Amino acid sequence: MTRIRWRGLALHAVLVLALLVFLFPFVWTIIMATNTTADIYRFPPKFSFGGHFFDNVRHVLDNVAFFQSMANTAVVAISTTLLVLFFDSLAAFTFAKFRFPGRNALFVILLATMLLPAQLAAVPQFQTMALLGWVGSLKALIIPGAANAFGIFWMRQYFRSSIHDELVEAATLDGCGFFGTYWHVALPSARPALAFLGIFTFVGSWNDYMWPLIVLTNPDHVTLQVALSTLNRAHGVDYSMVMTGALLAMIPLVIVFALFARQFIKGATEGAVRG
Repeated sequence: MTRIRWRGLALHAVLVLALLVFLFPFVWTIIMATNTTADIYRFPPKFSFGGHFFDNVRHVLDNVAFFQSMANTAVVAISTTLLVLFFDSLAAFTFAKFRFPGRNALFVILLATMLLPAQLAAVPQFQTMALLGWVGSLKALIIPGAANAFGIFWMRQYFRSSIHDELVEAATLDGCGFFGTYWHVALPSARPALAFLGIFTFVGSWNDYMWPLIVLTNPDHVTLQVALSTLNRAHGVDYSMVMTGALLAMIPLVIVFALFARQFIKGATEGAVRG
C-alpha cells in the first residue's frame, strides 16, 4: 500500500513539473508584455509582472495595422477550416466506405505527399497563383489550403472504425445516395474527429507565416503573423512590443480552444484508441 501511495505521489510530482515546464513560456510572454525592454535585458531577469502592458499595446497599434491584419487572418483561418472539414471528411468517407478501382494505390500516393516538405511546393504553388491572378489576395491562402492529406488520413481512420458497413448499406436501402449517407450518417458520428481536425487546422492557418509572407504582396491583405514580423527592426528589437503583439495574437486561439476543448480532447483520445 505504501509503495502504491509513493508511486502515485511521484506520478503527480512529474505531472506538476511537466505542467510548470509547459506553462513557463506563456507566463514569460505575459511578463515580457507587461514590462519594458530594459526590464527584459536586466540581470538577474525580472520574473514579476509589470505595469506597462497598455503602453505596449498602444505601441503595437501605432506600428502595425493590428485589427485589419487580424480580420484578414480570421477570414483565412475560418474559410480554410470550413473547407478542410468539408473536403477532407468527404474524401475520407469515400476512401473508408466505398470500393473503387485504384483506391488503395491512390491512398498510398496521398500519404506519400505527407512526406514532402511544404517548402518544396512554394515555387510551383506561387506560379499557379500568378497564372490565376491571385497573388496578393486572400484567395491565394484559402484555396491551396482547402484540403490536406493529414485531414483525409485522420478522418478515414475515424470513419473506418466508427461507421459499420451495415449502417451504410441500411442508409442506401432507405434511399440515401452517396451525399445523403455522408451528410446524415457519417458526419453526425464524426463530431469529435471533426472538432479535433477543425481546431488543428484553425491553429495552423492562424499561425502560418511562410506562405503568406511569399504570396501576399498587397499591404492591405497581410495576415497577423506577417504584420507582427515587421516589429523586428533592423537596428534593434523592442521585445516588450513584440511579446505584446504575440500575446494579443494568441487570445483568439485560446478562445477557440476553450470553446471546443471538450470535443478536441474527445476526438484526440478516441482517435488514439481507435488507431
